[in-house]
Amino acid sequence: GTISETTGWILHIFNLTCMLIFSSVTVLTVTSMTPVGGVFSLGIYTVLFLKLYSYQDANRWCREIGQAKAKRLTRSYSCPDVKQSNGSAVHSLVSYPGNLTHRDMYYFVFAPTLCYQLNFPRSPRIRKRFLIRRLFEMLFLMQLLVGLIQQWMVPSIQNSMKPFREMDFSRMVERLLKLAVPNHLIWLIFFYWFFHSSMNFLAELLQFGDREFYRDWWNSESVTYFWANWNIPVHKWCLRHFYKPMLKTGTNKILAQTAVFLLSAFFHEYLISVPLKMFRLWAFIGMMAQ
Repeated sequence: GTISETTGWILHIFNLTCMLIFSSVTVLTVTSMTPVGGVFSLGIYTVLFLKLYSYQDANRWCREIGQAKAKRLTRSYSCPDVKQSNGSAVHSLVSYPGNLTHRDMYYFVFAPTLCYQLNFPRSPRIRKRFLIRRLFEMLFLMQLLVGLIQQWMVPSIQNSMKPFREMDFSRMVERLLKLAVPNHLIWLIFFYWFFHSSMNFLAELLQFGDREFYRDWWNSESVTYFWANWNIPVHKWCLRHFYKPMLKTGTNKILAQTAVFLLSAFFHEYLISVPLKMFRLWAFIGMMAQ
């Protein structure tokens, strides 16, 4: 209440914009930065951007609900400060503004979710065997990824240089098809490494209860189903903080869906073009074509 909502909103936007600009300028200007390091750095800042946006949005909803003096408040927004027993763990439930602490904010920053809420579902204990299995998967799959890239993809790419220089289209197509197999395998291994092994490892370490990081995207019968189910944290963020707020303002459903794809296309391009220092808009066009 010390500053107005408008002033707070301007400060948030300034902070979020600076995060994206500062990180991209650093990647572009520091000559020692490799593409892998650039993707890693920008990926962290993008996740932090989405998290902080969700943090301010959810707390703003809490203030609006409090100001409206609503008779019925959902558990997500207001809970009595009571102890709840859940197996061997006991976690206290908080209500706004009791959640505005450094501890709560940093837990959200490290938690494997992009959508903030006052009381996250928590698991009763840390399962050591589960944790060790996920850690072993992370280490093994990372080595497998590096091996596939070095032993399969890099030689294929090096052999592709001559046909591309000579513009030999038949050999160019053959080389691209040859690269499609390791590319597909690497994508699947990376998906399992990130969405199953790494995120479950982090969730187990933080006793984070919601483990729905993906659904059955391999059964997709449409592009829409695939994008809604292969990356649940991002899908939930887009739905909660972008798509539904647009619908509430009276925006057409198709226009709102297009806007979500535009936002996604921007971040795909941001995470590919800046680290590679190649501004060709391939990722953006690929996303929007879908």
